[in-house]
Amino acid sequence: MPVDFRQVREQVSQMGGSARERQQDWENKRQEADQLLKQHAHNLEFLRQKVQQAVRLYDPSLRCALPVSEALDAHLPAPTEPFSRPPTLLAVDGSQIFTDRHAEVQYGLVNVGSVQMLHSGTQPPETTVQSTLFYDESVDNLNDAALSLKRDLGERQKMAELAAQANPPVIPLTDGPLELWGAQPEGSEASRQYEQSLQDYLKVLRGLHSLQAIIAGYVDRPDADLVVRLLEVAKADAQQLEQIRTFRPLHRVRDIDLYEDILGPGERSAVFALQSQGGRRYEGPLALHFFYLNVGVSRHASAVRVEIPAWVAQNPAQLDMLHAVLVSQCRIMGTRHYPYLLHRAHEVAVVTHREQAEVTEMIVGELLRQGIPVKGRSQKQASKDLPGRTRYND
Repeated sequence: MPVDFRQVREQVSQMGGSARERQQDWENKRQEADQLLKQHAHNLEFLRQKVQQAVRLYDPSLRCALPVSEALDAHLPAPTEPFSRPPTLLAVDGSQIFTDRHAEVQYGLVNVGSVQMLHSGTQPPETTVQSTLFYDESVDNLNDAALSLKRDLGERQKMAELAAQANPPVIPLTDGPLELWGAQPEGSEASRQYEQSLQDYLKVLRGLHSLQAIIAGYVDRPDADLVVRLLEVAKADAQQLEQIRTFRPLHRVRDIDLYEDILGPGERSAVFALQSQGGRRYEGPLALHFFYLNVGVSRHASAVRVEIPAWVAQNPAQLDMLHAVLVSQCRIMGTRHYPYLLHRAHEVAVVTHREQAEVTEMIVGELLRQGIPVKGRSQKQASKDLPGRTRYND
C-alpha cells in the first residue's frame, strides 16, 4: 500500500500547530544557557569541583565537558601559516558489507580506505585500500554492531601503520569520535569482543603517542550537549545536584547552538576534557579532549567538534598546527565545509551495491567450483526482488 498522505498531512498539521511553542521554549533555554556560559566563563575551578562532586556522590556515569585552562567563551583565531616543515596529512575511513541471512551466502566485509598527502600540496594524494572478508566461523555472532567495531578498529590500526611510515610531523584524521564505541553488558560474548578491541585500540593510541602524531577525530554537525550539561551542573543547587541524572533544565539545547554564535569563521573554542564513565579507560596522555571549530564563513556558521588526546591538547604547537590544517582543508571544499582529505578517504573506502553484488558472485562461484551447494536467496528476499517491487524498505 502507498503512504496515506491524508493521514500524514493531518499529523504534519498537528506538528506545525505546536512548532512555535516548541521553538520559543528552545529559544528560552538557549538564552539561559548562553547566560550561564557567560556567568561561569572564568569560574573553571568551581566548575571542575562541582562536576567532581556530582560524579563522586550522585552520578558516576555523568557525561559532560570539563574545563581545562581556557575560558568557556574563548574564541581563538586560526594560527598563521606557512609552517617551518609542512605536515603529512593522513585520513582514514571505512565502510562495510553487513551479513545478511536472506542473501545467497553468509559473509561480511570491511573496506578501509586511506589518503595521504603533504599539506603543502606539492605532491598528489596517495590512496590505499584494505579489504577484509569474514566468512565461515568468523561470521558467527558477527552482527552489525560487531562488524562496525571491526571496521572502527581497522581504521585506527591502518592509521597507526601509515603514521609510523610517514615523515613527521604527521596529522592523522578520522571521521567521527576518537572514543571507541560499542560497549556491551558485562559477561556477554559481545562484551568480551569489545574489551579486546578496546585494548587493541589503546595499544594503537600509545603507538601514535610515541610518534607524537597529531591525531584528531572530526565530528561533523555534532549533536552533543557536553558543555550544556556542564552548565546544568553549574546551575544545580544542592537538592538538584542530588537528582543530577534527571535534572535537565536545558534539554534540547546543543553545544553548537552556543558556539555558532560565539565563534567567528576559522575560530576554535576552549579545549575541554571529557568527563565520562567510558572515558576513564583513556588514561594519562591518552585522555580524551575536544574543542569546537567554526569551519563556516561569515553569515553561515558551521561548528564541528574535534576530538584529540591529551598529548595534543597539552602541546600548543601541535594544537595550533591541527587548528590551521583543519581550517585550510575545509576551505578546499568551497561551500561544502568539510575536510577535503576525509572526503577523499570516504570516496576510496565506500563499497557500492555493484561491488557488493560482485563479491557475492565471486563467493558463490568459488563454492560451486568446490562442489558445495548454495541455497540461494531466502523466499522473502526473492519476493522483494520481483519486478515492480518499489518498496523503500521493510
